[in-house]
Amino acid sequence: MNHHDVKEEICRVGKLIYDKGFVAANDGNISVKVAEDRVITTPTGVSKGMMTPEMMVTVNLDGEVIDGQLRPSSELKMHLRVYKERPDVQAVVHAHPPHATAFAIAGIPLDKAILPEAVVTLGTIPIAEYGTPGTEEIPDSVAKYVKDHNGLLLESHGALTWAKDLMAAYFLMESLEFTATISFYVKQLGAERQLSTSRVAELREIRERMGITGKTPDGLSSPDGRSIVDPKERR
Repeated sequence: MNHHDVKEEICRVGKLIYDKGFVAANDGNISVKVAEDRVITTPTGVSKGMMTPEMMVTVNLDGEVIDGQLRPSSELKMHLRVYKERPDVQAVVHAHPPHATAFAIAGIPLDKAILPEAVVTLGTIPIAEYGTPGTEEIPDSVAKYVKDHNGLLLESHGALTWAKDLMAAYFLMESLEFTATISFYVKQLGAERQLSTSRVAELREIRERMGITGKTPDGLSSPDGRSIVDPKERR
């Protein structure tokens, strides 16, 4: 896509995360890497549901503004760190989806094998340690997890996802929030069951065939009344 099309797509995704309640007011930020040293990103202080292409800002990988009338968010630093750590990544989405953010505040990673779809698409979602917004603390914390995951929770903050294109990064955010929502309800029911290791192994094979990389949950190695086990494991 040309740069104008990229800016329009960023606005569409911004509207999606706003309409779904993944952000409030001017929260969140989105970026797309359009060249080796060029990134188009959302401006600071603007609702993600009310953006126009003209508002977008182009920066280099050091965060220096190349084009645009507005300023990028100070949180752009964590996007740029993702691009530097993962050259294959072309888009990053940061939002505050309610259930995922609740897990981030509670310090609970999304690393259990409870949904087959989540094992395949998300893998494990760790928690990056807390950092002061706008400083290098958050990018440094994020950098520890970028190479082995496709998304994470930011302690007491929100969530971050990255992928080969913007819609894929957005869908990861949507899947992350859906998984957090289901995990929350299951915890309320008091019976968090997990897939067995053999079932997870099958899902890993599917994941590999789809070309998805990153860590996945281990599953439960022995039936204990809470796991979903294979028939052969019941004998």
